[in-house]
Amino acid sequence: LVEEAPMEEVFRTADILSLHVPLTEETRSLVDREYIRHFHRPFWLINTSRGPVVSSEALAWALDEGRILGAGLDVLEYEKRSLEGLSFEDFPEAFRNLIARDNVIFSPHVAGWTDESLLRLAQVLAAKIKALDVA
Repeated sequence: LVEEAPMEEVFRTADILSLHVPLTEETRSLVDREYIRHFHRPFWLINTSRGPVVSSEALAWALDEGRILGAGLDVLEYEKRSLEGLSFEDFPEAFRNLIARDNVIFSPHVAGWTDESLLRLAQVLAAKIKALDVA
């Protein structure tokens, strides 16, 4: 059973925070130091929404402080385009910090991949190919 709860209750009782929000001006860097400080106890963080919703710097800080116990990141604040051409040493320090941790798990943005979503993707691609009408 899932029920909507006010943020104060989430801050007070959450053991796990799983994010499923779009990237908007309101959600960009939603999970920053100030947001994390509202939690009454350490928690686990899962981000399957958009990378920039979680500040990597704030996440690294919270892991150091024991405020966040570990994280599962299906998306990253620093996407491929922002890191292209950089050597590992040139990656942002917070990102390198997260990569080095045993309590942070990365996945290749597959949280939304279901049988239904893959079927829909195939249908859209087939329709686009048919629309080309190449003889």
